[in-house]
Amino acid sequence: MGATLRALRALVLLLGFYLLSLVLLAALIAVDVLVFGWGHGPLTVKVGFVTVLLAVPVVRGMLMLRTPKGEDGPGIPVTEADEPRLWALVRELAAAAGTRAPDRILLTGEVNAAVSENPRLLGLLPGPRRLYLGVPLLTGLTEAQLRSVLAHEFGHFTGGDTRLSALVVRGRVQIGRVIGQFHEKADEKVAADRARQERASAKRIAKGKKAKRIDTTGVGATYRTMARIYTAYGKLYLRTSLSTARGQEFAADLTAARIAGRDATASALREIPVLSASHDFYLESYATLGLQARLLPPRGEFFGGFGRLLTARELELAGLRSQLPEEPAGPYDSHPPIAERVRRIEALPADGRADEAKGAALALLADPARTLAALEDAVLADELLGYPRAGGWEDLLDASMATGLSAARTPLHRALAQYTGQPPTLSALLDVIDDGRLWRVAEQLPLSEEAAAAKGRAFREFVRPVLRRSLRTMVLAEFSSRSLLHWEFSWTRPAAVRLPGWGSQTEDDGPEAALEAAVEAAVADHPETTRLRALLPPATQNA
Repeated sequence: MGATLRALRALVLLLGFYLLSLVLLAALIAVDVLVFGWGHGPLTVKVGFVTVLLAVPVVRGMLMLRTPKGEDGPGIPVTEADEPRLWALVRELAAAAGTRAPDRILLTGEVNAAVSENPRLLGLLPGPRRLYLGVPLLTGLTEAQLRSVLAHEFGHFTGGDTRLSALVVRGRVQIGRVIGQFHEKADEKVAADRARQERASAKRIAKGKKAKRIDTTGVGATYRTMARIYTAYGKLYLRTSLSTARGQEFAADLTAARIAGRDATASALREIPVLSASHDFYLESYATLGLQARLLPPRGEFFGGFGRLLTARELELAGLRSQLPEEPAGPYDSHPPIAERVRRIEALPADGRADEAKGAALALLADPARTLAALEDAVLADELLGYPRAGGWEDLLDASMATGLSAARTPLHRALAQYTGQPPTLSALLDVIDDGRLWRVAEQLPLSEEAAAAKGRAFREFVRPVLRRSLRTMVLAEFSSRSLLHWEFSWTRPAAVRLPGWGSQTEDDGPEAALEAAVEAAVADHPETTRLRALLPPATQNA
């Protein structure tokens, strides 16, 4: 579908919103005329009041004359003086796509690239253009892949997609606003009616009568009915406009393949889902590791550590790239499935450009380390920026684990406190075990019906996993409280505990194996704490 037809469709969809609103207003006026024709009275006044209230959200939605302007969001605006190589590449690719280059580039903290335009006269006249470019995306892509991503985005400029988006976005916002206003009015009616019923119930109770059950069924039904009408049109609007958007993505992919090459475009499409999933994992498991200890990674490493993760897990990521996500296309998806996009590009004839621009895209920046540090200041909340910095990733891990262990309250903590009536310390637990009362404590654990009904060995098998995990946590917390615990940091595997003096031992008789064996002995059918006490610091043994 050409740009002219797409513009016509967007305009028809927007006019459909106004037509629907005019029809509903006409229906409300007709109701008023019909009721007033029957005579005057309380019913007439009530109906007129209700129709006016229903008309207000419709009229307010129709009178939104300006298309909402999107905000840039957090990021670093860069000029040609700041990043000459990046701007040169952007201008080169825009010229190759046959379009005007962006007026502004904003570096963001997301695995994403996007373009926007603020056109005038509902998209009839061009406006300022912006390019949003995620630094994590630069971290994971080669220069050839970045060329493909940028060429794809500029393909949207060429096809007029960004200018037409003004019409589409305006319709979506107006429909959403009207629906939201009707639901808000309905919720207000429900809240007012609930408050009225609660007051009436309080009066009945004060008089010694039984309170009536509060029932708001049907309250606000008129408002919700109006909302459902707009919701039905909104679904049609989204399905139609987003189906057009999917076609625009295919066209932009072809532009990218023409400018940057078939292989670079296909590999970029394969890479972006992998980078997105990896970045989510990185943020959750590494970058925010020290938040519970109110500690940040070293300066520049909040975003800079992502590159270290990608390098360390290259073999693992290679397997992910070969497995395209086969998610089904939904009616409201703005992008086609990535697997379908890759297949279409890989089906194109070879163009002999497989070996172009293999260098890292991040190297296009004048000073990557400076940019990674500045991005933290632009993206992170002020509260986080006030946190102190760890000396290194190992220090960050140790501080985080120490904070977590000091605050740990396992089911065994609660059960021991309930059984003894005393603070749930490790030394108290060891004494209870030596006294043969461990299974009495276990009876205080949260139990399923099946576990609570079990006896003897069956009961012990039910509770042993919880006891094992909880006891291990209590032991590690004891070492941590005495600064005798160290965690081995790794970009490729979970953190491993390292106890003092055991660094030279093999994996089979290392700290993990010895600790697990000692914990296992303490929760065996006939518990004994000898091995566990031998591992603990003297202060705990003598407590």
